[in-house]
Amino acid sequence: MEFNASSANLLKIKVDSLILPTGSQLKNNAKVINEALDGAISSLIKAGDFTGKSSEICVLHTLGQSHKRIILLGTDGASTPQKMIKVIEAGARAAHKTTSAKILWVGESLGDDHEWQASIVARSTLTAGYKYAGTGKKPKPNKLKSATYWTDSKKHSNAANGGLQYGSAIGGGMNAARQLGNLPANICTPNYLAAQAKLLAKGQAKLTTSIVKEAEMKTLKMGSLLSVSAGSVEPGNLIVMKYQGAKSTVKPTVLVGKAVTFDTGGISLKPGRGMDEMKFDMCGGASVFGVMNALLETQLPVNVVGVIPAVENMPAGNATKPGDVVTSMSGQTIEVLNTDAEGRLILCDALTYAGRFKPDTIIDIATLTGAVIGALGKFTSGLLSNDDNLAEDLLNSGTRTGDRAWRLPLWEEYDAQIKSNFADMANIGGEAGTITAACFLSRFTKDYKWAHLDIAGTAWLSGPQKGATGRPVPMLMEYIRSKASKD
Repeated sequence: MEFNASSANLLKIKVDSLILPTGSQLKNNAKVINEALDGAISSLIKAGDFTGKSSEICVLHTLGQSHKRIILLGTDGASTPQKMIKVIEAGARAAHKTTSAKILWVGESLGDDHEWQASIVARSTLTAGYKYAGTGKKPKPNKLKSATYWTDSKKHSNAANGGLQYGSAIGGGMNAARQLGNLPANICTPNYLAAQAKLLAKGQAKLTTSIVKEAEMKTLKMGSLLSVSAGSVEPGNLIVMKYQGAKSTVKPTVLVGKAVTFDTGGISLKPGRGMDEMKFDMCGGASVFGVMNALLETQLPVNVVGVIPAVENMPAGNATKPGDVVTSMSGQTIEVLNTDAEGRLILCDALTYAGRFKPDTIIDIATLTGAVIGALGKFTSGLLSNDDNLAEDLLNSGTRTGDRAWRLPLWEEYDAQIKSNFADMANIGGEAGTITAACFLSRFTKDYKWAHLDIAGTAWLSGPQKGATGRPVPMLMEYIRSKASKD
């Protein structure tokens, strides 16, 4: 997909579709276009065929113009970044439903931040065009090939060009994460993810990949991670991807992404209904892949390390049993009361391993608990952190990108609930499952600024639209970009 910005004569740019964001009151260039169409738009509004309501779509076919059709996109009521993003996403979906190869997006009616608006246009155009490919599915190529973002000045056009390139990288990263998440678990195994990580780094000067195999994990005494992979014929991998865009003296941000490529629950077996969706239990790891894709596109001057513990959680005669006690890489012992609380068991060793990179910040991303869906539903990721500034930065990044999170507490009362009579801690405890899971992880991150994102509610959709979402790639990239600007 080609993206560019322009400030040329709006009525002379030849495209298949012109996307015009407007409310019921026509202003500025909406008035100009309406006059060129002899009042066709105002007639639609007067007749009630287009009300201008937020995200409303009305397609108007035109004759004798430089565009074949106008896609009217309602903006009334779009007063927050989240609502503006929904408007833009609606416009992107509408464009893909036409036969358009070229579209022109009129950059007004949604504020004056053209860099931000253009980035959302590019991101939404790419994600709206995503189609799953593989396992017999051979979708037709998208007809849409180019998108131009129009502004009224060269200054705004330059800002929009930067936004388009950034947004395109985010959209591509989200789609890469979605593709990995959507693959079936008999294909997307821990070894498959390791191979994809090596492929991503091939020929890239700023990205290197290494794989820690189970034999080395045993040497490192990663007993917690290995206790999860023990019941599977698929060996576990610890995937390490290093993006170096800044000097080696700059401390990296480390992203630790949970990748349970299929989660049966182990001996604590899950119910059969909906178990097919447990292929999405690797979406935390997939989001790290998405970020690395986006970093390669943007070439941001930052250092980022991705650590992905990749395992399969299966029941077997040699699988870990409820009541077993395992020793983590940190030396802390864990009573495994429930083998379906396995994500924290692989993350804790990965978090300990991440310390060798002397990180500025560690953020782990995991489809960790069903409890977060009970607390926040399917719209918002759970955020817990041992650093207020880090938490605030992530929340702001989520708000700016529409990839929002909500902070939950890490209080001592919750931490006390994972006490064990037989080990340093238990892997479950108490009623607030999302919080106690984060309390568990916090015991392995005391030396660092750390945040935990529970994306169990936001990483994928169920029902007719079943599939991975690519979240929280936008939030993570916005946070990393903000770090680059500060450094």
